[in-house]
Amino acid sequence: MGQQFQINYLGVGSATPSLRHLPSCQVINYHDNLFMVDCGEGAQHSLRVQRLKFSRLTHFFLSHLHGDHCLGLPGLISTLALSGKEGGEIVIHTFPDGLAIFKEILGFFCRSTPFEIRFNEVSVDGENVVFETDALKVSSFPLFHRVPCVGYKFEEKEKPRHIIGDMIRFHQVPVKEIHAIKHGADFVTPEGKVIPNSRLTTDPTPSMSYAYCSDTQYDPRVAKAVEGVHTIYHEATYTEESRDKAHQRAHSTAREAAMIARDAGASRLVLGHFSKQYTSEEGHLEEAKKVFENTILSKEGLVLDL
Repeated sequence: MGQQFQINYLGVGSATPSLRHLPSCQVINYHDNLFMVDCGEGAQHSLRVQRLKFSRLTHFFLSHLHGDHCLGLPGLISTLALSGKEGGEIVIHTFPDGLAIFKEILGFFCRSTPFEIRFNEVSVDGENVVFETDALKVSSFPLFHRVPCVGYKFEEKEKPRHIIGDMIRFHQVPVKEIHAIKHGADFVTPEGKVIPNSRLTTDPTPSMSYAYCSDTQYDPRVAKAVEGVHTIYHEATYTEESRDKAHQRAHSTAREAAMIARDAGASRLVLGHFSKQYTSEEGHLEEAKKVFENTILSKEGLVLDL
């Protein structure tokens, strides 16, 4: 059985690769469809280490155009073209400048691919739906960094209600009515008697959601944008003793990330995008937990099931 909704952390460092961390990259595995969010150097090696199938990659969501978030993309696309991924398309979601840059780079290094490469322009203004299926919606929202930057929300749509088989058989509900009943309809018998939906179904499995808050300074508008999201990944480049540095570089501290999760009403916070000045992130964790208890550290190789 395929994974339902899983986050794979491939890179959780900031700025440059280090001996401890790789630059930003995550893969959302939703029912065996792989969506990559940011693509720092080393992404394709991490894909192999984590045994994620290249052929399942369909969408790439770039938060901004700093190199530690996108320089792994040309090499990965080139490998996809060489590794037998055939047919269909891959979609790169990026800003207008990204469209121009990557069209030129890929046009030179990947002149011929066995799949179509399509670009989808992402706006930095307001919240926008950038991808949608019957079951999942992906939206972008503004972040506040030194260059145009967005975060992404992955939200499951409301799931169907669970059928109570015995009641369906007892009331002799025709198969053709099941779909409507799963989506909340009552059943009307041939004699005109109304059987309420609550007698035929139970509540649906809760829908899950995940927000990726890439490089950003602390801003209450971020909490508003991700309000109600179950699990939030938020950059925590520094701890409070380097707060001035964080603000100068438009980054957040671990405490500020926790404030966002708290104010958004999240159930869980994942910290990442750690500066290479640290030899351990336990200080980040301790700092954040004072504000938001259910906080964990991301690390390369972490797999989180929602």
